[in-house]
Amino acid sequence: MIDTQLILNRQVYNQKLQSDLLQGVSRTFALTIPQLPHDLGNVVSNAYLLCRAIDTIEDEPALNFEEKKKFCDWFTEIVDQKSDPQLFSEALSPLLSDSTIPMEHELIEQIDRVLEITQEFDQPHQEVLSRCIHTMSEGMTLFQDLDNKSGLKNLEEMDKYCYYVAGVVGELLTDLFCFHLPQELGPKRDKMMFLSVSFGQSLQMTNILKDIWEDQKRGVCWLPKDVFTYYNFDLAELKNGNNNKDFQKGLVHLIGVAHTHLNNAFRYTLMIPSDQTGIRNFCLWAIFMSLLTLKKIYKNIDATNSNDWKISRKSVKGVIAVTKFSVNKDHLLKAFFNMTRRGLPENPTTFTN
Repeated sequence: MIDTQLILNRQVYNQKLQSDLLQGVSRTFALTIPQLPHDLGNVVSNAYLLCRAIDTIEDEPALNFEEKKKFCDWFTEIVDQKSDPQLFSEALSPLLSDSTIPMEHELIEQIDRVLEITQEFDQPHQEVLSRCIHTMSEGMTLFQDLDNKSGLKNLEEMDKYCYYVAGVVGELLTDLFCFHLPQELGPKRDKMMFLSVSFGQSLQMTNILKDIWEDQKRGVCWLPKDVFTYYNFDLAELKNGNNNKDFQKGLVHLIGVAHTHLNNAFRYTLMIPSDQTGIRNFCLWAIFMSLLTLKKIYKNIDATNSNDWKISRKSVKGVIAVTKFSVNKDHLLKAFFNMTRRGLPENPTTFTN
């Protein structure tokens, strides 16, 4: 009886820790994940923290390429229960600099507790999480070895990067949704899986565009060179904050591409049964916040400060209120979506690499 109580106490502690970590590392997901049914939300929270641990390794400027690759490979081993998470934490934690936010330090220090939760899931769930982490680790290592100070080679390379850091998460979510609703979503899985990659890319592209100037300060650029070359702008000049008309044309082009992916994300969400309001809201809030961010970038295209492209809390509250009211009414959702995206550029069809 005592052992059982100790186990229960530990589980409660781990769950609280997971919730606290989520609050600390992502305000957006701390807002959207609680909308999911409890059991599903627990897995998604855990998956997000595992992904964030990989992301912490990628973003840490104090680590060189060889160190990042070593820790990414090591992390996949501990997710697969082939290595000791405590040893991993003890090795990585002292190497993290002040550039890594305090709660990400905490995440790495407490990664053994996060993985205890992972190991409570059934085998199919663990396999899906492991597959996502392996793919993400492989991709991040690949792109860390590239010199992207003046952008990625082309739009295809940007698509590949977005897949490794976000599209694969869309696939993960689709599998988790299908596990949760096998009868309703099982027959739709293949189509949803295809759209889920676009869903992930829409959110990642929005973040890339929103963070252009912050990334520029860090000497990083995730924009595709070929798009801007087409509009007579050399991304090597971006380091000077050179937001001229030619650069803005390339930016508008990418807003159009992201807009197209958000259309796919919306189609994906409508495939979820209308009575599953929690799952729908989880998706819808991310979609509409991305749409509003793209509109803000487009409206203030000449800005050179990432803060000028952040949406307000009032806008977020508005999205939440409207989607909660219309979440199970597809005709209202379509009307709100079309109204919100009105004025955004479409994906250009005349562009050739």
